[in-house]
Amino acid sequence: MLPSINSMILLATTCYQAIACLLEDRHPPPGKLIDVGGYNLHLYTAGESGPTVVIDHSLGGIEGYLLLPEIAKLTKVCIYDRAGYGWSDHSPYPRTSQQIVTELDCLLTQAGIEPPYILVGNSFGSYNVRLYAKRFPHKVIGMVLTDGLHETAMLKMPIPLQCLKYFFLSGFVMSFLGSVLGIVRLLKLIGTFELIKRELGKFPKKTLKSVKRSFCRPKHWITMSREILNLDNSSRQVMSANDFGELPIVNIKANTFFHPSFWTLLLPSKAANDLRDKMHDELMNLSTNSMQIQTDISSHFVWIDQPELIVKAILHIVKNCDCN
Repeated sequence: MLPSINSMILLATTCYQAIACLLEDRHPPPGKLIDVGGYNLHLYTAGESGPTVVIDHSLGGIEGYLLLPEIAKLTKVCIYDRAGYGWSDHSPYPRTSQQIVTELDCLLTQAGIEPPYILVGNSFGSYNVRLYAKRFPHKVIGMVLTDGLHETAMLKMPIPLQCLKYFFLSGFVMSFLGSVLGIVRLLKLIGTFELIKRELGKFPKKTLKSVKRSFCRPKHWITMSREILNLDNSSRQVMSANDFGELPIVNIKANTFFHPSFWTLLLPSKAANDLRDKMHDELMNLSTNSMQIQTDISSHFVWIDQPELIVKAILHIVKNCDCN
């Protein structure tokens, strides 16, 4: 009897997921879908004038929607969903920084978004914006790296952190199954996202809706898995992007990688913080015009814990860059 009841519950949640996706898809995306070679990427723009801020998100994140209202008060801003996230299609190509940069430049060109650009890279996105600035230096007038990664330390991760990476990967696979079966959507419905990360509660529900929508889709978790499996390849690709002369770079360093909590109790927090310290030492050498902002309460998720610091960093570059 019990297996039959469980099967009926899973059938019901799977049907709920399918119907919810169909209803969501009846509404147009907030931005535009741009063809970048047989598949579409979603691009959302706001703000009126000034150099264009382009946000590249963390691994699995589409957190730029949380930052958009405040950045748009300063200058023009573009948020795009990397292939496989949000409203963007899957890409048939490997999820490496090199391919992501190729897609991003095609997207901006096809959409008619003229440089100069200020690039904001959150976590894994820092790889992508560094490589973009290296390939297209004439288009970039500054970068903000939010608790960014550096390949030297990433490629020499100690065993506990290597294990943590594959632990995360297993979580992505389980979440893929959970999204197919509608479990992730039910967790969203009962407020689990805000329970795990309480700071999400300070953002308007309308803003959070765009972010949480993506996490309910199976393609989101497939893409996260593809990106983390290609992380070492991306690390090797970005090795060439280490000398930016006098390019203005603001490096935001989180206070800790994880906030101590029930969810992080068994994670190797000290090893993660030691690795983060080494990476930030390297990131400060990217340019002779680098500045660091040290957060006081933020975890790795600066865009949730202290988003005002990212806005402050962007404002610093807008005020001090040569936009001609």
